[in-house]
Order: sequence, then C-alpha cells, then structure tokens
Amino acid sequence: MEKIPLTRAGFDKIDAELKHLKTVERPAIIEAISEARAHGDLSENAEYHSAKEKQSFIEGRIKELEGVISLADVIDPTRLSGPIKFGATVDLVDEDTEEKKTYQIVGEYEADIENGRLNIRSPLARALIGKEVGDSIEVQTPGGEKAYEILRIAYH
Repeated sequence: MEKIPLTRAGFDKIDAELKHLKTVERPAIIEAISEARAHGDLSENAEYHSAKEKQSFIEGRIKELEGVISLADVIDPTRLSGPIKFGATVDLVDEDTEEKKTYQIVGEYEADIENGRLNIRSPLARALIGKEVGDSIEVQTPGGEKAYEILRIAYH
C-alpha cells in the first residue's frame, strides 16, 4: 500500500475525529439502537432503521480513518526548505488579475481549498512542485488556463 502524506496538524485532526467516533458517536448510536429495539416491531420501526443506517456510516468512517492512520507518513514542513514540495506554503499572484493567493500543499485527507489547503494531487499543486520564487506556471483549471507567479515559499 502507498503511504499517505499528512502534516502533523492533518494527522492530529484525523486522529481526533477517529477518537470522537469511537468514544462518543459509536456508544451513542448503540444506545439509540437499543432504545429503538425496545419500541417493538423492528420491520416498521423508522427510528431503528435510521439508527442502523447511521451506525453503518460511523463504522465505515472509523474503518476509513483507521486505514489512513495506518498508512500515514507524517511530514514536518518546518524541517524542509528549498523548492516547493509537500508542506510548503506558497504565495502566488494571478498574472492576469493580480489577485494574490496563499496555499499550503497538503495530503488529500486534509485538503480544504476554502481554507487554503491544496491537495498535492491537484493540477495546481502538481504544477507548483519543484518550482522556486520568481517562477511562473500555467495551469489548466475548470475556469480555463491560469498563469501564476510564485512570490514566496515558506515551510512552517
């Protein structure tokens, strides 16, 4: 199996979600199933079927997170430097609109474009890997081709 790159913050967030699911959500859904069972006929018991469906989702998510954690390769960006690589925080300027953007390149399980965390497998991240300050890149996006200049690279 291929290792899954994660920052320490990303790993900690996944680990916290897993612990919450195991210690809070799982016991709560077991209790809800038990209560729904006490209401009698299970074939027409909507509460029971809803609780069982939620239990299935929770168990699936637990298995997924356990898999991610078992394959996690936690990378500390503060120990890195040089050209852009996993963990880098990059300041870019759109060469057409002059709009500035900041992204950190992270693993797919911690990616969140709305908060500036860019999936390492995304076209933009792939175009940035190996580049340095002052370099220009062109990326095909859903909105068309975009050109960016790299203003700053930081590892923190």
